[in-house]
Amino acid sequence: MHTVVPTHCSTAEDRALREAATQELLESRARSTDDAERQRLLEEVVQLNLEIARGIAQRFRGRGVEDEDLEQVACLGLMKAVRGYRLDDGVPFIGYAVPTIRGEVKRYFRDCSWTVRIPRRLQELQGRIAAVLPRLEQELGREPTLDEIAAALGVGVGEVRQAEGARGCFTVLSLDRPAGRDDNELVLADVIAATEDPQLHRFEATEMLSPLIAGLEPRDREILELRFVENWKQADIGDKLGISQMQVSRLLTRILAGLRDQLQPAAA
Repeated sequence: MHTVVPTHCSTAEDRALREAATQELLESRARSTDDAERQRLLEEVVQLNLEIARGIAQRFRGRGVEDEDLEQVACLGLMKAVRGYRLDDGVPFIGYAVPTIRGEVKRYFRDCSWTVRIPRRLQELQGRIAAVLPRLEQELGREPTLDEIAAALGVGVGEVRQAEGARGCFTVLSLDRPAGRDDNELVLADVIAATEDPQLHRFEATEMLSPLIAGLEPRDREILELRFVENWKQADIGDKLGISQMQVSRLLTRILAGLRDQLQPAAA
């Protein structure tokens, strides 16, 4: 390939270039019958998309597993995605890779990071509790009670209490551990954020949607930008484009449904 393909992508255009280059490499790998060439192409795809694996691993840092181990597991998930991706599914590679890598990392936490084995249902319930807590705290303006958590998840209070009580079974890093090789005075407790960076939650959506959005018609991209980036009302968008508010609503429905359809197979 003569075009320089970015491996560190900060724009939708960069991600679209990376997706196109990934597809080209995967198509070459699918056509090849030479094992050495297929392995070389696999490694090229992995190198091209390493930023994605590292970004997902970053989301899970500070939960009792070494950063190097997390990144290695995420990279293994990326390799699994390369091997399992099917070109004829019509799903962008990124739409298949992200949930595959994320699933591999979660499996590692579930199966390999417990000091004392507890029932898998409690492990999974802990994940559900962690996912629902931010929403409940935002809605209630305070920390939710066990009863409120149980009601939100549709489980018994006893199960929530068991899951919360089992948290001590997870391997955790000492808060007295040095924060880094060059930080002789700082310890881990000094640098851990009180809450997870909300920007990290946007990583997967950005990575998965950017190539798809870059492939939209210019007007469709403009509508999405005005509605979800500039936060314009549908009526104002209609005035700018010379169409009715109802037409804007229908266009948005069509655009979002198209994006959802392209990603849906990966989530199935």
